Amino acid sequence: MLERIRIVLIGTSHPGNIGATARAMHNMGLGDLTLVSPRCEPLTSESISRASGADHIVHGARVVETLEEAVADCTLAVGASARSRTLPWPMITPRALGERLPTELAGPESRVALVFGREDSGLSNAELQRCHAHVHIPTNPDFSSLNLAAAVQVLAYECRLAWLAAAGAEAEQDEEPHQPLASHEELEHYFAHLERTLIAIGFHDPALPRQLMARLRRFTLRARPERMELNILRGMLTATEKCAAGRPSADQAVAAPRADQDGDGKA
Repeated sequence: MLERIRIVLIGTSHPGNIGATARAMHNMGLGDLTLVSPRCEPLTSESISRASGADHIVHGARVVETLEEAVADCTLAVGASARSRTLPWPMITPRALGERLPTELAGPESRVALVFGREDSGLSNAELQRCHAHVHIPTNPDFSSLNLAAAVQVLAYECRLAWLAAAGAEAEQDEEPHQPLASHEELEHYFAHLERTLIAIGFHDPALPRQLMARLRRFTLRARPERMELNILRGMLTATEKCAAGRPSADQAVAAPRADQDGDGKA
């Protein structure tokens, strides 16, 4: 379970924080580290020193340009957030996150990403909207600022507690075959398809977006669709696009000959 939990750091500016994060991860049995557009050189003497024996994680860290690349194969992305947002998003505690992990990672293709933002500004609203849920560490409100590696340590600890609890529990057999959840990449393709279709039928005006797409994202991510369910939704969107373009849908194409055979001109 721990091998399929990924720590994602966005825009990290201090190599020491990368090393300290690697140490926190290795303490708790995590090893998958991805860096998104780091603002510093990840591999330095300071990052290796702060890793304190976990430098193999620093050496093996994957560096990508965007959050989408970092979580493309993940079925759950959780963003660490300390601020309230104008559009409420599902918010969970670190303990609740840990309790969800055995179920979230039950499928062989499941993978969880824990996403952390920049030291000075955290995650942007756009980045948070690409996460299924937000996790908030309930710190002292009079002094709530946490060091990046300390925040990773708290969540990594909850991940390990969940793994220990699952390892000690009796395994249960699923009555139904496991259906893989849609990946982050598949969801992003769906959202692009959805927006394109809504524009085509005149339901969505990109010049006056308000919060339509954000709310539809929240609704869909909360539902946690399976890959098959997402394929059905995209098939519906494709049929809608065809109708909007004046092309008959499959049902209309089949029904048309039957109407002609009536001979009375009535459909």
